[in-house]
Amino acid sequence: MQIKEILNCLDKFASLNLQESYDNSGLIIGNTDNEFKKALICLDCTEEIIEEAINKKCNLIISHHPLIFDGLKKINSNTHTGRSVIKAIKNDISLFAIHTNIDNHVKGLNSILAKKLGLKNCRVLSPMKDILRKIVTFCPVEHAEKVRNALFDAGAGHIGNYDNCSYNITGEGSFRALENANPFVGEISKLHFEKEIRIETVFPVYKQKEIIEALKKSHPYEEIAFDIYALDNECKFAGAGIIGELEQEIETREYLMKIKEITKVKCLKFSKIDKQKIKKVAVCGGAGGFLIKNAHE
Repeated sequence: MQIKEILNCLDKFASLNLQESYDNSGLIIGNTDNEFKKALICLDCTEEIIEEAINKKCNLIISHHPLIFDGLKKINSNTHTGRSVIKAIKNDISLFAIHTNIDNHVKGLNSILAKKLGLKNCRVLSPMKDILRKIVTFCPVEHAEKVRNALFDAGAGHIGNYDNCSYNITGEGSFRALENANPFVGEISKLHFEKEIRIETVFPVYKQKEIIEALKKSHPYEEIAFDIYALDNECKFAGAGIIGELEQEIETREYLMKIKEITKVKCLKFSKIDKQKIKKVAVCGGAGGFLIKNAHE
């Protein structure tokens, strides 16, 4: 197995398209064509972590926070980052970060934290925009089910708590096969009319390659007519933070102590308590300041 096969699996779950613009998730150092041996998983990639990877013969480190966050102008032994980069390259260790892209996934770190904190009916607190697309295609009536299912299997058709979502209209398409064509129906140089289904369904932009491949494999036509539209809709299954509810109201201080116990921290810092009981909770496993307005609303 090559390292890129591991990274492809991670990208299918938490696509790099989900990372924030300021982030630097993805392959930081290394050659994805190298044979995969063993991985070390960590929160931060430090010099000690790289040393541990060397000792345990790991050639891949998967960290949450990226070792290199901003651009580097110098790589030398005078800084922690420089020493870490040099040591990783010398020992042929690939570094991969999966940061805000897994934070922004509806089943990512915030979701795991919310579940541990006893929250139900969870949903994304601040849904992402500009990552949804709609594909529209046309195919013979008898092939519509096969094409639809192929698109669904490739990741299309999810809207909120529903899947296999599509809109279908029956109509009539026309075309004329020119010389050198190999038409599925119709004859060369003759205008042909065919009863067709117009299929519309939505998908996240990071699934586009798989969606188009699935369409091409399932569609019977030599030349497939399809359109892709960018959507302004919010994406309900990707974004920052999670909001959920407790099964029943609980005293605020009691719940804070419960959070301390669940997360196994020695000290929990909180602001002045305004409400004596808590029912609805917003969660962010990071700085989270930018989400306070969303949580308040």
